[in-house]
Amino acid sequence: MYFVAKKFTLGKRERLKSRKQIEQLFTEGKNFPSSPFRIYYRLIPITNASSSNIQFGAGVSGKNFKRAVDRNRIKRLTREAYRLQKNPLQETLKETKLQLNLFFIYTGKELPVFNTVKEKVNVILNKLSKIVNESNSPNT
Repeated sequence: MYFVAKKFTLGKRERLKSRKQIEQLFTEGKNFPSSPFRIYYRLIPITNASSSNIQFGAGVSGKNFKRAVDRNRIKRLTREAYRLQKNPLQETLKETKLQLNLFFIYTGKELPVFNTVKEKVNVILNKLSKIVNESNSPNT
């Protein structure tokens, strides 16, 4: 029987699904653009150890992409790129004892290829790692 390595999964607990948390993310969280994405994030001190360090979501504007097939494809590519590259950020969050709510919104106008999405997600995750380290350093 074949098992997937645990660290490259995007499980149920790692997905940002709570309407309340998503609302808080957009109202209280911070954001920055990183073409072709806009990233919304919110750092929270960890309350219970059982929850995941990062909760992630992805969205695409229906205004730019009329067909659901295209929107779903972009979200799928974004989730896959994130899933493959999230581990360094997760380790940083474990060390700092913070939880990160994270939402990627694709703002580009044309359908992307996986390699460009992967490169952009890598840049974004590196930037978020720096933000986490900066937010933690004054506290210690």
